[in-house]
Amino acid sequence: MRTLGIVGAGLMGRGIAQIAAVGGLEVRLFDARPAAPAEAIAAILPMLERLVAKGRLSDTEGAEAAARLKPAAALSDLAGCDAVVEAIVEDLEAKRGLLRDLEAVVGVDCILATNTSSLSVTSIAAACAHPERVAGLHFFSPVPLMKIVEVINGARTLPAVCDRLTALAGRMGHSPVRAQDTPGFIVNHAGRAYLTEGLRILGEGIADVPTLDRVLREAAGFRMGPCELLDLTGLDVSHPVMESIHSQYYQEPRYRPSPITRQRLAAGLLGRKSGQGFYVYRDGKPEVVPESPAPAARPARVFVAIQDEAVRSELCALVTSLGGELDAGARPADDALCIVAPWGEDATSACLDAGLDPRHTVAIDVLPALDRRRTLMTTPLTDAAVRDAAHGLFGADGMPVSVIHDSPGFITQRVMAMIVNLGCDIAQQRIASPQDIDTAVRLGLGYPAGPLAMGDAIGAARVLAILDRMQAYTRDPRYRPSPWLIRRARLGVSLLTPEG
Repeated sequence: MRTLGIVGAGLMGRGIAQIAAVGGLEVRLFDARPAAPAEAIAAILPMLERLVAKGRLSDTEGAEAAARLKPAAALSDLAGCDAVVEAIVEDLEAKRGLLRDLEAVVGVDCILATNTSSLSVTSIAAACAHPERVAGLHFFSPVPLMKIVEVINGARTLPAVCDRLTALAGRMGHSPVRAQDTPGFIVNHAGRAYLTEGLRILGEGIADVPTLDRVLREAAGFRMGPCELLDLTGLDVSHPVMESIHSQYYQEPRYRPSPITRQRLAAGLLGRKSGQGFYVYRDGKPEVVPESPAPAARPARVFVAIQDEAVRSELCALVTSLGGELDAGARPADDALCIVAPWGEDATSACLDAGLDPRHTVAIDVLPALDRRRTLMTTPLTDAAVRDAAHGLFGADGMPVSVIHDSPGFITQRVMAMIVNLGCDIAQQRIASPQDIDTAVRLGLGYPAGPLAMGDAIGAARVLAILDRMQAYTRDPRYRPSPWLIRRARLGVSLLTPEG
């Protein structure tokens, strides 16, 4: 390809134009507002100068990239393009109308690509006389920084079209991933697990907003907590997407939205853009919600009721290093703090299964490393003094500690198991290859790992056990394990293992 047309000179169109020009393509930029293309090019030029100043482009490369940016006064100016990408308003009829108009202008070999993030590529292409040359080319904002692009084939797209777009994306310095046309494609599809499960934890009263975000950010390693992320994107954007994907998948329980966001949207609590969402914002920055320090209380002794010898040894060593006295008896003393570490179960179940007194029992989550934020979970009967003593002990070295209410799977186990399971189901549906799923999620969502690699790190069998126990406890089909996960857990192979 030598010449790329872009329709839509907004933020997305500008970003695509910039990376295309840097990638050696002549860019013709058109917008329904006549002044917009020149304004967009004027905004791109300082970006190119910045790349030169940082040494990422030479002076010559920067000047040549700038010279390749050309405004188009009319749609007919795109006649000689090898491909045209539309980046206009996210409206099905508007996109259909534009592609019909483009068909009357461009050559028979010109590829027509849509940058839609939520609409069906197949539905957009259906308005064209030649839907076989229409495909999705979904960039993420800001385009120059988000190095991922989804190449989506519609139901009638020729494979060669996606091959050419994949090569084009690579030429522009981005990592292309291939996906079938399905609601949310890869990235927005996979992102449902993090947000919906986080909101479900809030809805069950397991933790408050700051605690939920702190655990997933500091213990699990995500860049932002679910509520921080929703505040950033705005509920006027996020909630309709959640409802849309749930609807497009015919009320699949895995994508079920939360009434929490519906109510907050109705109240105008959109997030940063409205000054208040899950957090209150002053000058665009969230007000810091203070965290209570660890209590001074300590337990008289600690009984570690864990069968897994490796986990038990790790916890015993931690308790000792924190100044706790271990209870080495066959049964806990009356004044002992009892520690359990369940996988996919709640503290109550783990306590009763071990024959412990629920008033003296506290659970600890051992999925995230214990040298980061630690999460403790109480039973409904845990004595407040016991809870405070456990909090004081596990925070004695200055490590932050979150104490949550009883839940199967804590916070981290629940959310990460759902992310893994949804990634597995995307693979099972053949929406994308296992490797492309992980690449798309890691680059597009900024997760610490792709869902399948995340599952391998936890252990496929362990993820399966967490989901099985959560489904048995809640009777909710949203936790049913994907066949992809079940088979690979039983075979003892990586979740990234493709099918021949």
